Amino acid sequence: MGRLPGGGLAKGLAVTLRTMTRRSITRQYPEVQPDLPPRSRGVIALFEENCTVCMLCARECPDWCIYIDSHKETLPAEGGGRPRTRNVLDRFAIDFALCMYCGICIEVCPFDALFWSPEFEYAEYDIGELTHEKERLREWMWTVPPPQAHDAGGEPPKEIAASERAAARGPGRGPAGGAARGPRAGRDARPPGRDEPGGGGT
Repeated sequence: MGRLPGGGLAKGLAVTLRTMTRRSITRQYPEVQPDLPPRSRGVIALFEENCTVCMLCARECPDWCIYIDSHKETLPAEGGGRPRTRNVLDRFAIDFALCMYCGICIEVCPFDALFWSPEFEYAEYDIGELTHEKERLREWMWTVPPPQAHDAGGEPPKEIAASERAAARGPGRGPAGGAARGPRAGRDARPPGRDEPGGGGT
């Protein structure tokens, strides 16, 4: 059956009529703040205490908009051991004029030092002022919402499932549920002597 002539026009007019009859809703911004979804990508916040200056975020950033400076600090050892050397963060800045909000830096951070914040009011009159230093990133850290609750019907994390299986097996049990066996389990644990197979005898 062929299309009726003017069917597309009729559908378009129907959409227009339905929209015209709806009551418009005006958000009184900025007096009334919008209700943002929990996974909103506003700005990137920094939890400085967790940063080890591993540089993973700066290396993986496709826009190269993360700037990190650090220096090494030697800590005296306690109890006569060797002194330890650690990296101390001097500068951590993000140029939000270049950032494309891909979230790669947050994903690759192995120490949970970077988080998404829903803050979005950081417009500037000068594009050069969109490079925010670690002090400003630290302020945004306190606006990061708590993580969402797990889905009641979802699967538990693999780490929890593995630990529960290990606890059910009990101590001293191997991965397959049997008794733990060493490389020479069931035999004398001594290294092979001269008179044993595999020993150094001639």
